[in-house]
Amino acid sequence: MEWVEFAVVDEVPRQGQIVEAADTWGEPAGGGAVAAVQLARLAGGASFFTALGDDERGARSLTRLAELGVAVHAATRSEPTRRALVFLDASHERTITTIGKRLFPRGADALPWGALGETDAVYLTSGDPDAVQLARAARVLVVTPRAGSPLETVTADALVYSSHDERERGWAHAMTPQPRLVVATEGRDGGRWHAADGSFGHWNAASPPGPLIDQYGAGDCFAAGLTYGLGAGKRVEEAIALAARCGAWCAAGHGPYGSQLKGP
Repeated sequence: MEWVEFAVVDEVPRQGQIVEAADTWGEPAGGGAVAAVQLARLAGGASFFTALGDDERGARSLTRLAELGVAVHAATRSEPTRRALVFLDASHERTITTIGKRLFPRGADALPWGALGETDAVYLTSGDPDAVQLARAARVLVVTPRAGSPLETVTADALVYSSHDERERGWAHAMTPQPRLVVATEGRDGGRWHAADGSFGHWNAASPPGPLIDQYGAGDCFAAGLTYGLGAGKRVEEAIALAARCGAWCAAGHGPYGSQLKGP
């Protein structure tokens, strides 16, 4: 996760250009935090295992995530909490610059890892190999390829990634062992999935409940919805339909938390 400063602009500044922001605000966000809040809104609560710097941004993140219904279990690091600057432009796109080292939980951290063995579903965005092994104790493990090489230590139940992101696409295709289910999102074109048993399919994007405002966090909310659906025992098609609604609802709000789907 990172502490994100959002700026609403007409367009992302070109080289040498100065633009004026119409609105600005800060939130704890990033893939893990956004997914945790969406899961909490679907399930009535969620736990978020993470690492934060011993600084003001870390403290503000803990407070805000608690307000959003998330139980945060955070290891403390000497490095500063990562931050990011996000431009939200008039075409509803988000442009992100991250600042600082990516912090993630490790299996050796004094966190309540044992609770994961009693958990229906975990969405994993980062962690060391020991943390990944501990996450595998959940009944359903959904991962993003951004978690990197530690994923080689387990077989995940599902992998979700953006086919429009060149890096994610490359990581997903090279991932070993391959998960039992691979879900590739294609933005407004919906997406495609295939499973280890040979089944496959395509889905259409869900319609948002209102005008499209910005797309920050839509993919993370999709991943959260998929995790919730698979953890609840839904069929793949049903879990993906729920995930698509989560992504669409998010895009109809300001920032990641303005319009997340509540309840399954």
